[in-house]
Amino acid sequence: MMAKRQGLKPREVAAMKDCVEVLSDSVDELRRSIDGMIHLRTSNFEMTMSDVQTWVSAALTDENTCTDGFQESPTAAAAATIGGTNTKTRVRGLVVQVAQLTSNALALINQLANQG
Repeated sequence: MMAKRQGLKPREVAAMKDCVEVLSDSVDELRRSIDGMIHLRTSNFEMTMSDVQTWVSAALTDENTCTDGFQESPTAAAAATIGGTNTKTRVRGLVVQVAQLTSNALALINQLANQG
C-alpha cells in the first residue's frame, strides 16, 4: 500500500520485495560470520575461516543482487520518485554503502585467513 502511495510501479514494488528478501539473507549470513569469528579457535581456524569467507562472500553477492531488479533499459522512463530521488538510485546508493563495508570486511577476513 505504501508503495502505491509512493508512486511505485508494480515492477518496482516486486524489486523492492526481492531486495528486502535478499538483504535479509545477507544479514543472516553476516550474523553467522560474526558468530563464527566469536568461536574461532586454533583447532577450528581453517574450517571456520573458510565458512566465514563463504558467508561474507554470499552476503556481498546478495547485496549486489538486491539492485538487479531495478535495471532499466536505456530508453525506459525514470523510476518512481521518493522524496524527489529516483527509487533505483536511492536504493542502489544505500545498498552500495553496505556492500562497500561488506567488501572491506571480506578483505580483512581474507587477510586473516591467509596469515592464519
